[in-house]
Amino acid sequence: MDLEWVNTSLEKIFRKMPAVTERSKEKFPYTTVNGTFDDQTTVNPCWWTNGFWGGMMWQLYHATGNELYREAAEINEEKLDPNLMDPMGLDHDNGFKWLPTAVANYKVTGSRQSFRRGLLAANNLAGRFNLAGNYIRAWNDDGDGSNAGVAIIDCLMNLPLLYWASEETHDPRFYQIARRHADTALRYFQRADGSVIHIGKFDPVTGEFLESVGGQGIGKGTSWTRGQGWAVYGFTLSYLHTKSETYLKAAERAADYVVAQIPESFIIPVDFCQPRDCGWEDSTAAAILSCGLIELSKVCSEKHRERYYQSALHILNGLCTKRANYDQHTDHLLEKCSAAYHDSEHNFAIIYGDYYFIEA
Repeated sequence: MDLEWVNTSLEKIFRKMPAVTERSKEKFPYTTVNGTFDDQTTVNPCWWTNGFWGGMMWQLYHATGNELYREAAEINEEKLDPNLMDPMGLDHDNGFKWLPTAVANYKVTGSRQSFRRGLLAANNLAGRFNLAGNYIRAWNDDGDGSNAGVAIIDCLMNLPLLYWASEETHDPRFYQIARRHADTALRYFQRADGSVIHIGKFDPVTGEFLESVGGQGIGKGTSWTRGQGWAVYGFTLSYLHTKSETYLKAAERAADYVVAQIPESFIIPVDFCQPRDCGWEDSTAAAILSCGLIELSKVCSEKHRERYYQSALHILNGLCTKRANYDQHTDHLLEKCSAAYHDSEHNFAIIYGDYYFIEA
């Protein structure tokens, strides 16, 4: 495939984002209202997506060297600090918040303050590990223990925070916890055909696996596409950090399922099992799958390499040419995103869609 469209898309992003950044430096964006980013700073300061804006800024700084993006990234990171003191702000999504912000900052600048933030978040994430079930607990609750036995496929993407902490501190505990959670996800979350469940419920006392829950997909037995993206990318990341062939094979199974399900249009639905007459789609899932397939194509067996890479390019091309908004007066990039199948949040912008779109 001719890749000139990649350069064209990047040039349009680079032209658009300085103005967007100037308007949004002080925000925690989640979506747009009439084309303008909203701000979660006061209404939801601990929301799981609040680090993606800072992550976008580091990506753009890396690509362009423009100090505007570094400044915005550092503002975003500092604004996340209250999460470190709020019990409801420390959860299984610590990786999503602190990897693209504090850890990125530390890797680029060597900032000790950023290092401390990342390590605090990693310690909290490790503290959510259930010894009986070998899983990292997902959501918090109001103290009633209703979520004590819940784990989700998304958490595979947070494990690199633990791998990073282990490498930096030479403390194998973080690595061991990440491995055990990945093993549990492999055992209970991936089906034989490579598709994955979204939510798994365990007995938090005995560790017994109780049931799978449809979550943000249609229901049990279906394949929520964003969750499938977390599986492709997440298992690949665990392979990169551990070199365990078990995770590489899991990533390949997840990718094989995806490649077999991708529509001819390369427009990704909310759930691969949704009715054909359902027009709901999820550009965030498309962007995540593009990233995961590209990373997997670098390390997978030779027989899969070209198929994964070309599938990623076709999905990304669809986003670049059909679903990206390059208007400098509109804050978001990707359109037609969805939060979940069974809710009203369809056909809107979501910040992590833009983050993974730029990354891809």
